[in-house]
Amino acid sequence: MRSFLLAALVLLAACADEPDTQTDVPAPAETASPAPAPPASGEAQACTSVPDSESDTLTVVFFGDSLTAGYGLANPDEQAYPALVEAKARADGMPVRVVNAGNSGETTAGGLRRVRWVLGTTRPDVFVLALGGNDGLRGLAPDAMQDNLAAIFDCVREAAPEAALALAGMEAPPNMGPDYTARFRAVFPAVAAAFDAAHVPFLLEGVGGVARLNQADGVHPTAEGQRVMAETVWQALAPVLERAARERV
Repeated sequence: MRSFLLAALVLLAACADEPDTQTDVPAPAETASPAPAPPASGEAQACTSVPDSESDTLTVVFFGDSLTAGYGLANPDEQAYPALVEAKARADGMPVRVVNAGNSGETTAGGLRRVRWVLGTTRPDVFVLALGGNDGLRGLAPDAMQDNLAAIFDCVREAAPEAALALAGMEAPPNMGPDYTARFRAVFPAVAAAFDAAHVPFLLEGVGGVARLNQADGVHPTAEGQRVMAETVWQALAPVLERAARERV
């Protein structure tokens, strides 16, 4: 199944996402909240965050690319997996507010440039990092990707030291060869272990290569595919949210 997906990624890499200079994020929703984009000037900002809230509600930031943003969905504010995870948490009695900070086309380098601005207005109790797919599509160096992911988590730790961390893994296209694919895959568990982060081995598990779960481009999940992704993420994230909720009381 994964090999089918990865072959599709190779064929569709040129049109899968917008360029990573794009900084659009989802519009405000009734449930999931939008995350800010950096100003056009790209002026640097320190890794700081707004003061912690006294509310019992947990703020969960999903920081990713088009898969997180819900590219191509009719209503990403309700159909993308971050909003569905919020619904699952609330159904389990956990007061959770999700901020969908997905940005189509973003690489880990782009995420590192943007994360300071997200943290500048949103203080996470849980931070879910789901970048790397576009690095693989572009054949970017796994070592650099690892450094970027680690630097993003460093920034979160500096801005919100108490925040719990989670990392969603991706797979690289096979056209880069088995050595690249292996080095790419190894980055995610290594970063998760280094930061004691919950780890989702493959964000598209059960979705990649399943035609009925993907849009016409063969890459971006349909609403049904996003529901499968939400369940995959939920399995790893539920214990993190439960622990964070207990510590918040």
